[in-house]
Amino acid sequence: MKHYIDIVDYHPRYTEDTLRMWRESKAFALGKAESQSLASHRYYLNRVLAACNDIYLAIEKQSGQVLGMIATDGESITQLYVAPDAQRQGIGSCLVELAKESANNGLMLYTVEINQQAREFWQKQGFIECETKTITCDEGMIDVLCEWHPKALAQHSRMGG
Repeated sequence: MKHYIDIVDYHPRYTEDTLRMWRESKAFALGKAESQSLASHRYYLNRVLAACNDIYLAIEKQSGQVLGMIATDGESITQLYVAPDAQRQGIGSCLVELAKESANNGLMLYTVEINQQAREFWQKQGFIECETKTITCDEGMIDVLCEWHPKALAQHSRMGG
């Protein structure tokens, strides 16, 4: 774990900092401003995402700033965002490792096809791209399904068991 961050469970007191980081990260990745309102993101984070996922935040110890977040339900990673100026410092990898530790039998996720940096990140984390499809969402972009399986489970599957 990075010595300059703490990983904490999400709490609504982090809502505004989390949303700022999330929206900046998404705009940076997709090259366009967020189309959803701040109010709808606030509702989604606190009423939808938090209701059915474990959400962890990477908080910079010195400033208390939210540098990253991950949401997982033990079977899928539904969100992973790292602040643009904190990327490529191991924060995303640290959050993914946490999700892997609590995974039931592997993990799946969708990432946007045009985000090559994210696709490379997921491959480095051991995820394999399985299929692409258009997801009906406000962005109207093509998503790529990625899956990760623990080594023991993957070896067991290859051996026909």
